[in-house]
Amino acid sequence: MAYLDNVAVFVRVVELGNLSSAGRDMRISPAVASNRIKELEKHLGVRLFNRTTRQLTPTEHGRVFYTGAKRIIDAVDEAEAAVTALSGHPRGTIRVTAPLGIGRRLIASGIPEFHDRYPDIEVRLRLSDHNVDIMKEGIDVAFRVGVLEDSSLRMRGILDCERVLVAAPTYLEKRGEPARPADLVQQKHDCLLLRYPGSRDFTWTLNGPEGPQKIEVRGPYDTDDGDVLTGWAIAGHGIANKPRFEVEPFIRDRRLKVILPDFPPSPVQLAAVYPHKNFQDPKVRLLLDFMAERCQRMIRETLAGR
Repeated sequence: MAYLDNVAVFVRVVELGNLSSAGRDMRISPAVASNRIKELEKHLGVRLFNRTTRQLTPTEHGRVFYTGAKRIIDAVDEAEAAVTALSGHPRGTIRVTAPLGIGRRLIASGIPEFHDRYPDIEVRLRLSDHNVDIMKEGIDVAFRVGVLEDSSLRMRGILDCERVLVAAPTYLEKRGEPARPADLVQQKHDCLLLRYPGSRDFTWTLNGPEGPQKIEVRGPYDTDDGDVLTGWAIAGHGIANKPRFEVEPFIRDRRLKVILPDFPPSPVQLAAVYPHKNFQDPKVRLLLDFMAERCQRMIRETLAGR
């Protein structure tokens, strides 16, 4: 079993790029992770990584070994899932990622309840507004708001989310309220943008009586944290394009106002995506069922003002 543990550590180091990240992910210290890699290299008689101060890069031997090692770890995971399905007693670890906003509001707060129901399932949550590479980083389930583009993944839709353009009354008093989508550009409004590699937030699609209009928006502020955008909007720094459930409390207490209500942004879908191999894993299905019901309920309660 020690050899298999060493192989598992090696796989995670390759996927995450350094000992510290792999150690945190597997809940071992970087020193322990380093020792396991050294034991594996000693056993194989080759060097598996080129080492720098910040990153470990697989050698040619390491890349070859990773291909086979990954298959072994996946096969063990699938075998454990099959046994779990027969036993009816789910156990193991699920790696989950979600955007910061929905992760904080909907996912993180539900994990203790999920663990209470299934105490032998550990959930390791990573929150990021970047699109995490699920396959590369060994993620089991990713909750996303948007459109699925990777056909190598399975998707479970949870809820279609209405979006709105919002701004603080103080901003609108100072800059004026746009009456049509073109005003966002022609009046040079400050649009608050969510930016990260691959982000398309600088193009807003607004839907009116004559169909969708794509508006190339600009502004002096951008961030990779959706909650920061909301804070900037409340503080009067510009116009934000947000899922309504995220800003409904601020609309209700009039800290934010919906603008261009006749030209709403295209809705987005809240969904869970996961690798094909996880489709039959009982613990993954349990988490998907639990979180789907919870997200639907909490979003509807928020929109209803409860």
